[in-house]
Amino acid sequence: MAERETRPSPTRTSPRSRPPRPAEAARQACDQLASLIVHEPEGVSGVTRHEDGWVVSVDVLEVARIPDTTSLLATYEVRVDQRGELQEYRRVRRYRRGAADDC
Repeated sequence: MAERETRPSPTRTSPRSRPPRPAEAARQACDQLASLIVHEPEGVSGVTRHEDGWVVSVDVLEVARIPDTTSLLATYEVRVDQRGELQEYRRVRRYRRGAADDC
């Protein structure tokens, strides 16, 4: 039998490692944003492929109130590069939890 040639598998530290998938990019964006702001992310409301990475919309609870429907949330736009490293972030929206979007 002929021997199979084995190739080394790429590692995370390899410069040729694959770019993050949408779920990985979202998770990395949330983690990195949480390390920079004082609020914990509640979830992701959007992930968009960008020319040099991903743009992730992260929803964050900024002011907890009772009742919960009056709490203030914000959406942050977080841009991560091909390696999943945060490049920039900004708050793009602030709203009450119980408020519907204007259509």
